[in-house]
Amino acid sequence: MIKADERREEIADYVIKFGQVRIDDLVEHFGVSRMTIHRHIDQLAHQGVLRKLHGAVTVQPSGLYESAFRYRVTVGRSEKDALAHAALDYIEAGQAVMLDDSTTANAIAPLLPDIKPLTVITNSVATAALLTNVDDIDFICLGGQYHRTYNAYIGIVCENAVAQLRANLLICSASAISGTTAFIQDQHVVRVKQAMVAASTKRILVVDHSKFDKVALHVFDDLTRFDAVLTTDGVSDAQAQKLEQAGVKLRIVKMTKP
Repeated sequence: MIKADERREEIADYVIKFGQVRIDDLVEHFGVSRMTIHRHIDQLAHQGVLRKLHGAVTVQPSGLYESAFRYRVTVGRSEKDALAHAALDYIEAGQAVMLDDSTTANAIAPLLPDIKPLTVITNSVATAALLTNVDDIDFICLGGQYHRTYNAYIGIVCENAVAQLRANLLICSASAISGTTAFIQDQHVVRVKQAMVAASTKRILVVDHSKFDKVALHVFDDLTRFDAVLTTDGVSDAQAQKLEQAGVKLRIVKMTKP
């Protein structure tokens, strides 16, 4: 007999695969009652993995929640890769580099062995899986409470661990940007990111253009606090000019046209 948490994992995987699924299709596919499906979907929605709609469920992120890491890592892949390569310009061998739990920062991890030796600090389990066995990379994984949605460690234990460290460079992302303010959807995630900002000498924000002119629940930081804000070239010239006039050190990363 399948356990409840295993069934929820299967449902999440199924919805992540198709993006949006009707409740009736879930009932038919998993061979369980509508009440059981609704119970699992309610739990997944509470965890921020899925969004429940009228008669359907989706992985489409909102301003309050983001979908599972496995889904987010596939979204805007070309933008993430372009930002990751651009972020390498700020990394030097011998540095202590801190990476947050974002999928954008995770895209940088496979590129780091070309710059070693490095000390890499992160709360991301996905990044840990890529770097723990790389020669000449001194890896520090920040512990804490594991959060499945972000595939990362968060919470007070993680915050305290960050406070005991100092990094030469932080590379992080945000959920949304409005004006010169960066936002994060989860209060526990934003606290860890703010601790990382405080523990780092230089700070780089990497965020694709689709995050602009949007808000999430919690204020993260002002863009002027970052030594560079890297974004892709979907940002309009007028918007870029306005940000630069406000003191934001903006860098537009050009996307390679197919």
